[in-house]
Amino acid sequence: MRGSRRVGRGQPSRRPAGGCPAPDTHPPAVSTAALSQLAQAHRALAEAAVLRTPHERYVAAHRAALHAAAAVLAARGRPEASERARRRIRSAWDILREAAPELAEWSAYFASGASRRALAEAGVHGSVSGAHADELLRTAQEFRLLVERTLIIDSGLPHRRGPTRPGRGGPAGGRRPSASGGRQ
Repeated sequence: MRGSRRVGRGQPSRRPAGGCPAPDTHPPAVSTAALSQLAQAHRALAEAAVLRTPHERYVAAHRAALHAAAAVLAARGRPEASERARRRIRSAWDILREAAPELAEWSAYFASGASRRALAEAGVHGSVSGAHADELLRTAQEFRLLVERTLIIDSGLPHRRGPTRPGRGGPAGGRRPSASGGRQ
């Protein structure tokens, strides 16, 4: 097409009369780092689904949720303004709560399971039941899907609506996650 040039993601853009290319009005694509984290979350969920012991399932599901959170942070960046604030050691869940306030409830839910994950990783007998592991796996799957939708919305691509809170269709099956990470 005459008088146009390819800009950005291979999309033609009309040149204005002044000779400068028109600005690329397409929304930014999801970053490679964010997509990589989502892929790792997907793999961890697939692994968790086939693991036999509750300890292993719980750890893999929690790791998947962390990868999904990392995808959001890769796409949006860290919210701290100063270099000193960025150097503080903070959990991904704390940072996610600030970078994506709409995911604060999910962040609190998964943060509450971090100590149980540590016990499970250490092999402490009885720290995770099969029901806890299965619940976390389902919730981590929902969270990954929500993160995918969030990143699609941020990129301006078309999307479908889905759960916005932890649990089946909402926080913990429609209830808010308790501080211990269990269902109320």
